[in-house]
Amino acid sequence: MSKKLIKSGMIVSSMTLISRVLGLVRDIVIANLMGAGAAADLFFFANKIPNFLRRLFAEGAFAQAFVPVLTEYEKTKSRDQVKELISAVSGTLGTIITVITILGVLGSSVITGLFGFGWFLEWWNDGAEAYKFELASDMLKITFPYLWFITLTALSGAILNTLGKFAVAAFTPVFLNIAIITCAIFVSPQLAQPEFGLAIGVFLGGLIQFLFQIPFLKKEKLLVKPTWQWHHPGVVKIRTLMIPALFGVSVSQINLLLDTFIASFLQTGSISWLYYADRLLEFPLGLFGIAIATVILPSLSSSHVSQSPQAFAKTLDWGIRSVFFLGFPAMLGLIVLAEPMLRVLFMRGEFDMQDVSMSAMSLWAYASGLLSFMLVKVLAPGYYSRQDTKTPVKFGVIAMVSNMLLNIIFAIPFGYVGLAIATALSATLNAGLLWFGLYKGGIYQLQNQSIAVLVRIICSGSVMASLLWFMTPALSAWTEMSLFHAIGYLIGLIAGGAFVYLLSNFVFGLRLHHFKVKAED
Repeated sequence: MSKKLIKSGMIVSSMTLISRVLGLVRDIVIANLMGAGAAADLFFFANKIPNFLRRLFAEGAFAQAFVPVLTEYEKTKSRDQVKELISAVSGTLGTIITVITILGVLGSSVITGLFGFGWFLEWWNDGAEAYKFELASDMLKITFPYLWFITLTALSGAILNTLGKFAVAAFTPVFLNIAIITCAIFVSPQLAQPEFGLAIGVFLGGLIQFLFQIPFLKKEKLLVKPTWQWHHPGVVKIRTLMIPALFGVSVSQINLLLDTFIASFLQTGSISWLYYADRLLEFPLGLFGIAIATVILPSLSSSHVSQSPQAFAKTLDWGIRSVFFLGFPAMLGLIVLAEPMLRVLFMRGEFDMQDVSMSAMSLWAYASGLLSFMLVKVLAPGYYSRQDTKTPVKFGVIAMVSNMLLNIIFAIPFGYVGLAIATALSATLNAGLLWFGLYKGGIYQLQNQSIAVLVRIICSGSVMASLLWFMTPALSAWTEMSLFHAIGYLIGLIAGGAFVYLLSNFVFGLRLHHFKVKAED
């Protein structure tokens, strides 16, 4: 089983790596075009709303509810019944998301006023920055249909993932990045408001992603006619699981929206500084955390359906060990190399040294919670695969309320950085509650060997971070380097850090067999 998980994880990580690299190229192009000013704030706002809903209706709650039910049908029902389930789900979900998309486009001003309340107040009082509310509302009309495309894309990806075809869904986001980059280069310079060119790129990217997966569904003979079947047993089961999961799996996204709401009251650039920091955080989170969570969910669901609690626990244990091994050094690396990475990636065009410094402070705060974000992604499937959505919802609500309080506590003295601190702390709380729930329920208990593995990883990561801290010059030295010199130095630090981390793990006794799922572990 471990070989299959490792192979699947490598496939997803490889495809995700391509997407994340192009995502960084996209952000470099955007930073060069707009920097961290008002135009960037407006685009990031208009892009964040449909992406938030995407993770509610598509990749987040829906996938967590749909994959276990589809796995159950695959193992216990006929092929025709599986097709009937897909037909019912696609027709029902498609109808609902169509209505939501239409309402979102028509009500873009209401949505902008809700989540960008600071801009709305400026507009209401005829303030100097009233234009922000108007432009954000117009831009949201263009970006909101992305929700429709990506929801059905996520449905297709969930089907293919359940069948073990992970590469297609993992590669699909590449097209969004290509579309935005293309529009940023060729469309935005032709417009009076260049941010609208990026919004067009989001729309086109969603359309291309949707069309890309259709041939693969057809190849698997699962491209069926959508039908509205609200009372289909499978649909009933999925929506019963999905409704509470809307809160449980998407707590971090709700927290990010709360950050946006509060940031609309803060100085211009706050949303952008948080965005650029979050983009660097998303790189290892998607490459490792989401990739591992993606491949273990079908396996956990299969173990639950087969009534094999030992296999279930071993799979979850593999996920936690893997996340620690990859996530802990990534967390430390982001903290130590925050300023150099932001300088190399974004400091050109409209993005200046001040933006590097301001973004770095939010990245330090976000990165402190990276491991927690990853653990939430891995621990949550431990509940959803067992078709238990109520427990993580309870934990998620606790974490969300805590985040609201922490936002107020930390935003007053630390501004936008306080929002990032609150998000990281609430994610840590959520991860701790998820683990404790599995432990208390007798579902998963961290074994002594796993504790020994985690201790070795922590020691090795500390050695790596100490070396990087010693070898990394001050920001002023980075700004004096030429771009090519800075790139070479940064690559050298990353490669050296990775080598020291792996060597330290070997010295401390960590071996490949510690990441294999064996009965005797």
